[in-house]
Amino acid sequence: MRHLERTRRSPGLLALIGLGLLMAGGCRTADGDATRIQVFKTATCGCCTKWIDHLEAAGFEVEARDLPDLASVKSANGVPNELTSCHTALVDGYVLEGHVPAADIERLLTERPDVRGLAVPEMPLGSPGMEHPDPSRHEAYDVLSFGPAGVRVYASHPAAS
Repeated sequence: MRHLERTRRSPGLLALIGLGLLMAGGCRTADGDATRIQVFKTATCGCCTKWIDHLEAAGFEVEARDLPDLASVKSANGVPNELTSCHTALVDGYVLEGHVPAADIERLLTERPDVRGLAVPEMPLGSPGMEHPDPSRHEAYDVLSFGPAGVRVYASHPAAS
């Protein structure tokens, strides 16, 4: 797997770069290839499939693998029990647990913080793959980082107005 170019930039410039990535069709490696995300899920989970659609729409290349049980994948990749959700993914040295928005994944890969990964615990209504036909029912939720420094809020997403 190729790696993204890593440079230090100001927060304002990072926001512009992130917007540029979204407008250009997603997160790309230094060679211009789509960033690959490997997703581990169960065969019967429809919201996992919708999350994969969200990632592909953002320009990621997704390799999905159905497993009968995900506990060993979560454990082997250091996902804390309190942060588990319905699927686990791996991308460029990071772990993604649950319905993490593509924009937060792109930010993670741009900033390269010293974390093990990102998680959206449980399955909040309104997170990617968990959209409700009535957006007024969408819930506010946090994307949490986890790793050596513990669990921290990485991004907050408000409820629909």
